[in-house]
Amino acid sequence: MGRTVRRPVGPWTPAVHELLSWLADEGLGGIPHVSGIDEDGREIVSYIEGRGVPVDDEVVLDTVLGEAVAWLRDYHDIVEDFRPDGPRVWRQTGDEPVELAEDQIICHNDPGAYNWIIQSGHFVAMIDWDLAGPGRRIDDLAFLCWTGIPLYREIPLEDVVRRLDLVVDTYAEWGPSTLLDAVVERMTTASERIAAGIERGDPGMMNLARRGEPQRTRDRVAAFRERLPQIRAAL
Repeated sequence: MGRTVRRPVGPWTPAVHELLSWLADEGLGGIPHVSGIDEDGREIVSYIEGRGVPVDDEVVLDTVLGEAVAWLRDYHDIVEDFRPDGPRVWRQTGDEPVELAEDQIICHNDPGAYNWIIQSGHFVAMIDWDLAGPGRRIDDLAFLCWTGIPLYREIPLEDVVRRLDLVVDTYAEWGPSTLLDAVVERMTTASERIAAGIERGDPGMMNLARRGEPQRTRDRVAAFRERLPQIRAAL
């Protein structure tokens, strides 16, 4: 079987496993493979060699950012054909099963740089699929930009513009202004989902609460809004 990772499960796990198994059958690389549930009730997924990204201490290379965006585009193009047969429970939509709307795909929903695996200076995988669920393509891309560019903290303006252009050119769907608007909307939604998860007693969201969420994200979105006019003027 090779090296594996054992992780806690939740009501959303069957839907996530269905998704990952379908993606594996479709030939998508850069994802963990599901091997089932162990005797302690934990999911078993394949271990992917490489290192994570400490986003508060590192800004990934332009090449790595481009590779991550290209992977996300490939994922979105493939998952477009994934239509669950009936309602499913997803972590960020609550405890009740929901249908996938016609204009939605199953997004990763947490494709921040902290969920990237890097090998030899290249993006090779996206991990931590627990938050996968219905959404729009641009929502995933906006979330990726938040820590991938990054936009959640201040970096030199010329770097923001260059890396935003790289994202836009690589994904090849929306202009920079549209994507910036989507970042504000998506990260506002992220803070609301964290708050709702805390209210439900979701263990993962409770852990985020101990790290200052959702207020930390709210504060970062407010600071990003203040920087937006300067970014737009430089485009």
